[in-house]
Amino acid sequence: MRLATSLLYLVLVLSASAAGAETLVLNSADPAPLSRPDGSGFNDRIVSEAFHRLGIPTQLVRLTAERALQNADASIDDGIYVRIAGLERMYPNLIMVPEPVSEFMFTAFAKDPAIQITSWADLKPYNVALINGWKIVEANTRGARSVTGVKDEDALFSLLERNRADVVVLDLYSGQEVIRRLGLRGVRALSPPLERRKMYIYLHKRHAELVPRLAEVLRQMRRDGTILRLTKGGRAEAKR
Repeated sequence: MRLATSLLYLVLVLSASAAGAETLVLNSADPAPLSRPDGSGFNDRIVSEAFHRLGIPTQLVRLTAERALQNADASIDDGIYVRIAGLERMYPNLIMVPEPVSEFMFTAFAKDPAIQITSWADLKPYNVALINGWKIVEANTRGARSVTGVKDEDALFSLLERNRADVVVLDLYSGQEVIRRLGLRGVRALSPPLERRKMYIYLHKRHAELVPRLAEVLRQMRRDGTILRLTKGGRAEAKR
């Protein structure tokens, strides 16, 4: 009896260990309302639901944008969400899941009412600030008068508020949330957005077998309305 109990305990311990080993750690640098520390951002919810449908437990962690890419590429974390297409050329250990999670509207924000920007090229005369690691923004602001990189969205809008930058670039919904949360006056989103881009999950290449399965789950979630529901719900909460 004692032997049977010991064997049962050993089986339970080994099972628990195996289950724990299957948990995938996915990181994100997205600002709210896209991602939040408690996992309630709408991209957090979409990613969690997708892996839940695959029966794979996940742990979502938040990092700075550049560190998030480095950790995923080095297999410190199992993957990253959500980023633009094409990053595998810079981070060869990452594989893009070829079905988008969401779409970003990369947007310029300014305080000076005289500033009018409708394209990346229009940034050239200005002092621009961006979040380090946002690759599309880094690539499209190289010709600006000056470019300042910061770690997060609060530091970004602080530069604008203190007149240390003429223009900052972020996605539309995150920028609107920062303006509301910090009570910034006179800061506005410039229209139209600089660019609309579909955004993707990347997995480390050791999880390559999951890529087609995850893509299919995301397609199912788009067809059954889950992605639209979670995205609209997250934006509605951000406006409260």
